[in-house]
Amino acid sequence: MARLLERYRQDVMPKLKTELGRPNPMSLPKLDKIVVSIGLGKAVAESGNKARENKRFAEAESALATVTGQKPLVCKARKSVSNFKLRQGYDVGLKVTLRGRRMYEFLDRLISLAVPRVRDFRGLNPGGFDGRGNYGMGLTEYGVFPEINPDKVTFQQGMNITICTTARNDGEARLLLTLLGMPFRS
Repeated sequence: MARLLERYRQDVMPKLKTELGRPNPMSLPKLDKIVVSIGLGKAVAESGNKARENKRFAEAESALATVTGQKPLVCKARKSVSNFKLRQGYDVGLKVTLRGRRMYEFLDRLISLAVPRVRDFRGLNPGGFDGRGNYGMGLTEYGVFPEINPDKVTFQQGMNITICTTARNDGEARLLLTLLGMPFRS
């Protein structure tokens, strides 16, 4: 069992029951999924339709697979935008949807290893909630994860991380993530 999942069941659920005043454990907020995505606009600008053959694209794909433990899905452009030299069907990004054990293991590594390694880290933005109990954050480089060898990174690339919960509102989601150990700025 993942360490964070065990912590959720033993420590977080009883605290949520008392804080929210709900005795039914099925009504308590929990993690639903985590979506990790990388936009590769520079790779498209450099090589157009052949972005998958680009070194930037290949490096981002292998790094995302290493960090998440899952093969990324290639996202394609839905519309053509002439100002960005983008046509419908071009490969523009990568994403991975994590659920279950992998989700908890990724969140544990994110909280305990990757986020503290960010330069000048003073806490995560507490305003990253969307109004429905989901939290979004961005990392400027994926090199903060310990699985990535910094010597092999030739292109600095950022990533977006969206943590989806079953919480009814932002307050419940903030409470859940705080109890799980997310270091929010005060």
